[in-house]
Order: sequence, then structure tokens, then C-alpha cells
Amino acid sequence: MHLATAHNAAQRLTISVDGDIQVWHAWGTSRSKPPLLLLHGGSGSWTHWVKNVLPLSETRRVWALDLPGFGDSELPSGAQDVDDLIEPVSKGIAQLFGEEPVDVAGFSFGGMLAGLIAASYPNRFSTVLILGTPGLGLFDGPPPHIRGFTPEMSDEQRQAVHRHNLKSFMLHHEDSITEETLLIQSLNVARDRLKRRRLARTDVVVQAQHRWQRPVHFAFGANDAMYPDRLHRIEPLFSPQRLSSFTLIPDAGHWTMYERPQSTIEWMVCKLG
Repeated sequence: MHLATAHNAAQRLTISVDGDIQVWHAWGTSRSKPPLLLLHGGSGSWTHWVKNVLPLSETRRVWALDLPGFGDSELPSGAQDVDDLIEPVSKGIAQLFGEEPVDVAGFSFGGMLAGLIAASYPNRFSTVLILGTPGLGLFDGPPPHIRGFTPEMSDEQRQAVHRHNLKSFMLHHEDSITEETLLIQSLNVARDRLKRRRLARTDVVVQAQHRWQRPVHFAFGANDAMYPDRLHRIEPLFSPQRLSSFTLIPDAGHWTMYERPQSTIEWMVCKLG
């Protein structure tokens, strides 16, 4: 299983940022390139990158954070949305890497966060890779139909909801959903303590581009359910001087790096150099 293999190979690090615990995982030993930091999506953890960490770690040191309020990391007092994570995550990065710029790849909610940190701290990152980000001001159609949970649901019923939500929003193909996928989803959703997503529906990432100073590359699954029939509207929102490239990964849904890990890794390696 990808989850067990990646988990067993990881070095787990716990740090304290303003009194709150952040949990990081690291793979690989190479120091020939800048460290690569991975930021997961909403209702996620480092396991959003479970199929990618080991291949990427063959050529560089890879770090994946459980974002504050997700996974095993504590929720900072008063934090409600992505903008409240800019400072604690930036401080965690500085604590681990000092002033050394790192490369970063952010998925969905984590992509939005990467774009905001790159705007607030332009020298924090060398290269920024953003996959499937919200915050583009393009939620002008019906959202994917996501089901909720009720206390009386059985385990079987809860698994059915997870399967529905994965197929409705995260993954393009039904056969991309395995028992391990359902396990990852159920563990992650249960530990999501940052429930608000108000900024996801704004154009906060579009506005952040004016403060970007390093290369920023976008990729989306060509079948991303977050932007049905709207993917063609994304690239024109950005200045060519701010957005270095825009890529659609074929035959992939929103959770691109899980559904098409090899294509995603090839794109990442190409852009990171």
C-alpha cells in the first residue's frame, strides 16, 4: 500500500510555533537542490501526496507539512481560514530552513496558501508550483455536490458518503477510488478543524500575483470538477510576467497528483529543474 510504504519511510518532526504543534514529515537525503515543501489541500494532510513523496525524494529532500488545523498539527487560536495560516506556516518554514529559499508545491487549499505566502514573503520560495487552486473568483456556477454526515450514520453509510464526495469532487474516475483512498479520506476529514472556506470563493490568489517575485507555475487536472467548463478562463486572469506557465494534466480530476501521479511528478520535475 502506498500509505504504509510512505509512512514507514518518513522522518517525522514535531516543532512548536507560537506554542502550537506543527507536524512535518520528510523523505530523502539529497542536498544537491533546494528542499521541496509540499502543502496539502483542505480536509487533508500530508497523505494527499502519498503517491508522490518517494519518487520526488530520489533527487531531493522532500518535506510535507500537516497544515495547522489539519492532520496531526494543532489549530492556532483564532484561526478560521487560509489567511490565518500565512504567519504560522511561514514561521515553521523559517524555523526549519532559516533564510534559505525552498521550492514549494501546493495543492488546492495548500496552493492558495502557497500563493499567499509567496506574496507576503517573496524570498521565502525559489519556485512555486500550484495545483488546482481555488481563490480565482471563478465559482460562478453550481459547486460539486458534496454530501455531509449525520451522527446516526453507520460506518458503511459514512464510507458511501466519502466515496460519493471523492467521485463528485476529487477524482475523475470511479476506479481511482480504492479502499486505501477511502481510508485516507476518512482519516483526513475527521481531523479537519479549520472549517471555513470563505476566501476560496474570492479572487484572493489573482490579487496576490501583483506581489509575486519568483517563478509561479499552475497546473490543473483537465477534468477538475471545481471548474467545469471554466478552466480556459484561468490563464487570462494572470499577467505573463507573474504566471510562468499554465498546464492541464490530461485525464485527471481535482486531486491530480493522486489520480495521475506520474504525469504530475513529470510536470513538477520539469518546472523545478
